[in-house]
Formats: sequence, C-alpha cells, structure tokens
Amino acid sequence: MALTLLMFTLAVLGASTLTYVYDPDGKFWWRLASGVSLGTAILGLAGFVLSSLLGMNSIALVIASLVAGSPLLLVVWSLDVRKRALADVRSALEDVPRAFREAGNSGLALIIFYVLATTVFWYLCARVMYENVGGIFTGLDTNIGDLPFHLGVITSFSLGENFPPQHPEFADVRLTYPFVTDFVTAMFVRAGASLAQAFFLQNLVLLLALVALLHRWSLRLTGDRSTALLTPVIVLLSGGFGWWSFLKEAAQNGGIFTWLGKLSHDYTIMAGGYRWGNSLTSLFLTQRGILLGVTLAIIVFNLWLQAAANIPPTGDADDAQAEDGKIQDEIKSSYSFLNSPFARRQMVAAGLITGLLPLVHAHSFVVTVGMAACLAMVQGGHVLVSSRRLSSQPGTASELVALRSVLTPWSIFLGIAIAVGAPQALWALRGTAMQAGNFIGWQTGWDHGTENIIWFWIKNTAFFFPLLITAFAWLWREIKGRLLFFLLPFALCFIVPNLVRLAPWVWDNNKVLFYWWIAFAPLLALVLVRLWQASAGWRFLAVFLLIAQTGAGSLDVWRAASGEVERQVYNAQEIAFADLIKRQAPPQAVILHAPTYNDPVYLTGRRSFMGYPGHLWSHGIAFSGRETDLKAIFSGQNDAAALIEKDVIQFMVIGPLEAAAMRERGAQLNRTFFERYQKVGAEGDYQLFKATATQK
Repeated sequence: MALTLLMFTLAVLGASTLTYVYDPDGKFWWRLASGVSLGTAILGLAGFVLSSLLGMNSIALVIASLVAGSPLLLVVWSLDVRKRALADVRSALEDVPRAFREAGNSGLALIIFYVLATTVFWYLCARVMYENVGGIFTGLDTNIGDLPFHLGVITSFSLGENFPPQHPEFADVRLTYPFVTDFVTAMFVRAGASLAQAFFLQNLVLLLALVALLHRWSLRLTGDRSTALLTPVIVLLSGGFGWWSFLKEAAQNGGIFTWLGKLSHDYTIMAGGYRWGNSLTSLFLTQRGILLGVTLAIIVFNLWLQAAANIPPTGDADDAQAEDGKIQDEIKSSYSFLNSPFARRQMVAAGLITGLLPLVHAHSFVVTVGMAACLAMVQGGHVLVSSRRLSSQPGTASELVALRSVLTPWSIFLGIAIAVGAPQALWALRGTAMQAGNFIGWQTGWDHGTENIIWFWIKNTAFFFPLLITAFAWLWREIKGRLLFFLLPFALCFIVPNLVRLAPWVWDNNKVLFYWWIAFAPLLALVLVRLWQASAGWRFLAVFLLIAQTGAGSLDVWRAASGEVERQVYNAQEIAFADLIKRQAPPQAVILHAPTYNDPVYLTGRRSFMGYPGHLWSHGIAFSGRETDLKAIFSGQNDAAALIEKDVIQFMVIGPLEAAAMRERGAQLNRTFFERYQKVGAEGDYQLFKATATQK
C-alpha cells in the first residue's frame, strides 16, 4: 500500500505543479483538486503505454509514476513557479487557523462544508466494495451488476496480461470501453493495495476533487460564494420526488426516524417511473469512468472561463452609433464572456486536457468538444449580428478581425483536442466487434416508458425545471450576457438525449444528460441564495425547496453510507475457486463459464469465452453466435468437442451457475460430457476442466 500511496502522491503533486503553467490565479486547494484528476489521467495513460511495452511490472509502474510526477521539476527549474508554489502552500496553511480566529470569516464555513463532505464520502466509498469472511460485497444496489464488470477489467490488467486490451467478457475482441480509471486501479493493486483499498482511495479522492472543482467553477461563473458552495450539493444529491414515497412509507412504519433505519429500496431509481437516479450512487461510484471524465471536463470549463477576460460592459450595443473603426470595441463590450480576448495558453491547456478524455470517458470527450463548437458558433454569430447592427457596411475588415479574434482561440482548442484525442478513439475502435448501428437511433423521451414525458421529467427532477424558469424570469438581469451565453449550449445535453438513443441501452444517455444537470445547477443554487437573502419569510421557502430538491438523493446516499444495504457479489467458495483458477490457468487463458454477471472467472483476469449478455449488449457487441456455441457445449451436443477446439477454449467451469444458465436457456447441463476432459481442480460445487481430452 505504501508504494500505491507514493505513486498517487507523485502523480497528484506533479499535475498540481503543472497548473502553474496555465492557471495564474488558482488557490492551493483548487490546484490540488485539478492535480488529483489530471494526475490520475496522466498516470493511467503513461502506465498503459509503458505496461504495453514492458508488461505491468514494477519497472513500468515506477517509470509511469516518474513521468506523472515530472512537472515537479518546475519547482527546481523555475524561480517563479517555486515562489508561487511556496506562497500558495503558506497561504493555505494560514487559512485554517485564520478561519477559527476571525469571527464571520467565510473560511470556517468552507472548512465545515468540506469536513462534512469528506465524512459522507468516506462512509459511502467504504461501501462501494468491501470484503469479509463471507465474500465480496457492495453496499449500493445499483452496483451489483457494474462491480463484477469493473473487477473483470481491473484484474484483466493486473493479473491477465491484457495487452493490447481485449474485452474481459468476450475473448479476442478489442476492449472499446474507456478503461483508464480501471487501469489506474489495476496499477494500485499491482503496487500492493488490495482491490477494496484501491477502490476506496481512488473514489474518495476523486469525489473530493469533484466537489472542489464544481465549487470553483460555480464561483467563477456566478461570482457568488454561497451559490458556489450550494452547487455541488445540488449536483451530487440529484433526484426527484421519490421522497414523497418515503414519507408515505414512514407514516406506515413508525415515523421518519424509525424508517430511516429500515430503508428497503432507493428513492431515485425505483418502480413508478423513477429513472434519473442519484449521481453518487448510480453514476460516479458505479460507472467509474464518468467520475474522472467529469472532473477533467470541469477543469476545461474553468479554463474557458479563465481565458475570457472579465471585462464589464461599457455600453449598450443597441444604442451604439455605427462607426467602422469602433466595431471591435463595441462588440467586445456587449458581452464580456462572448467577446473578451482569450488567453491562448489556457486554451492550449484546455485542448490538451480534453485530448486525454477518449480513453477516460468517451461521452465527456464528445460533450466537451461539442460544447466548444457550439460556443464558437454562438460567439461568431453574435459578432456578425452585432457588427451588422453597428455598421452600415457589412463585411468590413474590422468585422473580419473581430470575428477572427473570437474564433481563433476556439480553433486552437478544437484543433489540439481533436489532434490528441482522435488517434486514441481510432486506436480503441480499430478492429472492434462493436456494432455502431446499435448506438444511434430515434427514441423520444429518454427512458420515460409509457409515462407522459413532461410529468416523467418533473417527477424525476423535483423542482429543477420550476427553479430554472424562476431564474430566467426573476434573475434575468443578473444572468443575461456572460452567464447565459456560456450555459445556453448545454441545453443540447438535455434536448439531444431526449430525441436520440446514444447507446444500445437508452438509460446510458444519462452520461450526456448529466452535463445539462451540472451546467444549470448554479442557476438553481443562485435562485435559492437570492430567496434566502430576500427576507426572513422567503428563507422558509428557500430551505423547503432545497430539501425537496435534494431529499430523494440524500435518502439514497444515506441508505448506502449508513450500511443498510449489503449485497453479496461473491461468496467465499467462489473466491476460493477464483484462486484455484489463477493457480491452474495461465494469465491469457480463454475460459468457458456461465454467461452471468458475477462469475468467479472475473476475479482472475483470465479471458471469458462469453460473459454476461447484458454487459455485451450494452457495449454494442453481437454475441448470439457464441451463445449458441456455449449452449451446445454445456449441453454436450454431438459437435460440442469440435466447438471447443474451434473456439480455442482452454479451460471450462462446471458449477451451480452453469447449471442455472442452462435452465434459463431451456437446456440441461451435461456433466457426463465433461468427464472426458481432465479435471485440474475443484472447490466446493465448482470444478475446473482443462480442454484436453483424457486418454482412455
């Protein structure tokens, strides 16, 4: 575990130091938050390249750590960086005692906020995966299917020598699922951490980084400290009106406090049309890649805002007098974000960070590039409209110069992001078995089923839309201009996934939908803050709306963090059988086993002939041919032996999961057929056979 901590610390400190190159005004804690996510991505990508060349051994791990930590050399080489870094550390250390010493200091509120967040995340992350004598468990209902898949990816790297990466549940097919987050976990495991320790460390630190980055982004976007603190709360405690079901159940079961200790289900994903889900329990801690992807994307959003000089409007464009020589000045003064000069260094950094995303979280890459293109078009369009309103001679040199000054920074960003990211995407998709046609299709209303789409979204998002409408109606003067024009393109992250299916399983559209929630959460927070500031009477409404907006998400987080959920993923016998497989089968062996979501083979890093159909279908893989072969082999049909040879299957598992899988498919497991093969080990009800017929 010590080597794991050293690797991670080097990566975080290196990336934090790197922020001094492109971030002129970041505080120490915000630099550290950026360093966590950026350092994780750099460590993972460097580690993957080196492991592909050298194997996942100590040499590859050490070199990858040194690469990720190499920006620390800036502290030695650059006097300016050294002075700024020391000043930031000194200021951060002084902030803590000052917060307790000075009355009314907002620093104390910040400390309390982050201590509470750390406490909640600590308990929550401890339940994502944990082990005891009974086996491997998860404390999140939504993680039962996801955890074994991610364990399969992680062990395929740490134990299975999976280079170049094949899908752990479909041998000889490229892994197109973005794997960097799981690869870093595998690096931690190879460095000495247990799976549970690696999960806990990575999840906890990334969640804290996410909160800090959301906090900074909202502060820069709105300029309001209270709004900035409230934004992460609204983002992370997402949910709808599911709390109403909780109140009805509590009334029938001894009251609220009694029922809080007996919660039997989640309240953001449940029967009755609730599909949105809480971001912590159904996305960040289960999907894994999205957590790192979103943190990197928010760093990019922050850089976009930093790159725009915060120049206040100096006049109303509608009243401006057309004068060709003044067109640029008038355009730049209309909306500070849309037309301010961009810092090229920050846009270059934003492009490079975006370029890291394809193997981290592909949806985040697409969203970030797409939003940049939309912002460029919005700004370019605004320049043309403004210039034509100000000038009687469209197409003048000044108009073209103004347009170029707006579009050039975006061109730099998009050029770098695509140049760095596109080769990764093409490499991942080369020779894939993924069927692209399964990913795109018309499907209106996201996952609303037969329910009225308007009521579906209101029920799933509580007061999100009413508060959003209130923001536009009540706070128009405050949000128009810079704030509105930055957020407006993110409405597409809601519109498009409600019209088009972006994945075989339409629920996965939420990986794009969630960016709409993130983008507009600051407006909700701003409305609640303004209500609180209005008068004592309005404060009651503000508190009620906050509780109603976050109540269902809070219940789900409480249910997971408090330990009320205990779902067994693997029992002790299955873990022992996995250890047997690791002893008997070589790392890259192809194993035939039950096509179920939690087969013990996923703990070994060995390759599955065919895994869980639900995982394969959601990844766009056509598996019907292998499923036919699998059924024929397990039922011992006449061509079973020939199929084993054709499919290059090296080992076969016979156990209760295989018998159950055959019953589900209307067949029977033929145990007699496998007696012709060499049994190399057994553990309880599970037997492992080598696919070499014994001599009779």
